Amino acid sequence: MSNCTKILLVEDDNKLRNTIQDYLGMNSFSVTACADGSSAIHSFENESPFDIILLDGMLPDIDGFDVLKRIRETSDVPVIILSARESERDQLSGFRLGADNYITKPFLLSVLKEHISALLLRCGGGDKHNPYISKGALRLNTIERKVYLEETEINTTPREYDLLLFFMNNERVVMSRDTILDRVWGDSYFGDLRTVDTIVKQLRKKLGDFSGYIVSVYGIGYKFEVNDEK
Repeated sequence: MSNCTKILLVEDDNKLRNTIQDYLGMNSFSVTACADGSSAIHSFENESPFDIILLDGMLPDIDGFDVLKRIRETSDVPVIILSARESERDQLSGFRLGADNYITKPFLLSVLKEHISALLLRCGGGDKHNPYISKGALRLNTIERKVYLEETEINTTPREYDLLLFFMNNERVVMSRDTILDRVWGDSYFGDLRTVDTIVKQLRKKLGDFSGYIVSVYGIGYKFEVNDEK
């Protein structure tokens, strides 16, 4: 990862903030750390552009979601929400407000780093010499847009690939069909909610014994979750 990659970290817990900052610093990221929403907004608006923002969902002065709203008024910088709020409602709210990823606390620092790297790569800021994203038996080459299952290439349509990449970049995040349509294909794609179900069905068939990676969440939509058991 390039030394010029700039991260804005917003976290009110002093110990966690320092731990994340130290860890990312040791992995060649440049980190600006803020303890509250006001200082985060000030840094965002007055410092040179950041490559990615790690945003606590619960801050002492301004709610993290309100900070996200402020950011989205002027910027599409990648944002990862870090929050102890685990409900589907909170996660969906974060995505609707423009978050690119949502990670619930507690989390492993190594996992956070992988989420950052994957998101930067997807948004054009990643290391093109290391284009792979791996989850369980799956591995994606994000430059060649190829999918490997247990090291054997499987053929996917462009829509299947886009959805699988989105799932893998947002592991364990519950998402509605509306959210998936909007975040994966946006306004340029004309389809309905059944489109998501159709593509999921196609992907599950191709994943075979690993089709359980794509989990149906009753009344909401789907999530991607790797289970070691087939």
